[in-house]
Amino acid sequence: MSDTNDTPAAPSAKPAAPAVPARKPRRRRSLLRYPLMAALPLALVIAGGWYWASSGRWASTENAYVQQNKVLVAPEVEGRIAEVLVGQNQTVKPGDVLFRLDDAAYRIAFEKAEGAVALARLNVEELRTRLKDAELKAETARNTLAFQEVQFGRQEKLRQTGNATEAQYDSARHELDLARQALAEAEQGVTDTLVALGGDANIATDKHPSVLGALAAENSARLDLERTVVRAPTTGTVSQVGNLQVGQYIGSGSAVMALIDTTSTWVEANFKETDLAHMQPGQPAELRLDAYPDAPLRGHVDSFGGGTGAIFSLLPAQNATGNWVKVVQRVPVRIALDEPTSLPLKAGLSVGVDVDTGFVRPLPGFLRTALDTLGLAPEHEKLAAQ
Repeated sequence: MSDTNDTPAAPSAKPAAPAVPARKPRRRRSLLRYPLMAALPLALVIAGGWYWASSGRWASTENAYVQQNKVLVAPEVEGRIAEVLVGQNQTVKPGDVLFRLDDAAYRIAFEKAEGAVALARLNVEELRTRLKDAELKAETARNTLAFQEVQFGRQEKLRQTGNATEAQYDSARHELDLARQALAEAEQGVTDTLVALGGDANIATDKHPSVLGALAAENSARLDLERTVVRAPTTGTVSQVGNLQVGQYIGSGSAVMALIDTTSTWVEANFKETDLAHMQPGQPAELRLDAYPDAPLRGHVDSFGGGTGAIFSLLPAQNATGNWVKVVQRVPVRIALDEPTSLPLKAGLSVGVDVDTGFVRPLPGFLRTALDTLGLAPEHEKLAAQ
């Protein structure tokens, strides 16, 4: 009897692998490959063309600053400071008193000038009286001369008939000569007094040269007295008030404080010389202040500086040297604001400026067509095409 354990087992069969269907070639992928490969260069060309076309219109710079007139306040007369009436960074209006000088000496000088005017007027009135006296004396001298001429004529006739002595004749002739001399002196007195009155007996007192001179001296003294009170010349903010101390002596014309004129505000933009080719006065500009980024302002090109910044520097560059290196220069361009703003603009604030030069850079036909198709044509190019 055979043992079943000795019977060899039949080998186990492996499961058959499923049949894999053959992949069909993806024709669509092969069709899109080349357009996709060309799309990137084409997009780069279009983007580059758009940037090239639109980049020539705007001139931009971040090297720009708010500018306001800085007025140096200086007294026009010398003296000691008696009172300071403003504080640091205080806003003032035209005519507001900034400080006062001790006016004692100037007040005395003004009073002295007033006295000189009164004296000059009195002298003119005195000359009028002297003129009347001189004219009266001249009239008396004429009457005396006429009487002596008659007396001399009588003595001359009596002498001819032998009824008058030589002594009587000589006395009559002497009296006639004295009358003539007295008349000449009286007429000279009238002339001298008339000359002292300026040649016009009816001249107004305040039109007399001596009175005019005294009045001019009085006005000068009054002006010096008024100048001891220093007032604000314009609306603005005062600075450097700490330089003023009561009792300090300051000379005429010495700047002692500054006033920033807030009524005159503009932007000075320093553009590269390569940006000025198409820039002209009147072109619109957009202003972005770093201090107020959410409040853009509008302005326009007002004028161009007379030279580059290097020309007006304290130490101009010496370009006539062997180690010269070309550096792009910057020209200051004045940008005027189109309308007043309520923003508290301060001198020196940084500003970004974009000027619309309106320059139309022509595009090749195929590039213009491509940008028009994609709706990316620059605005000025659309207008040019129309």
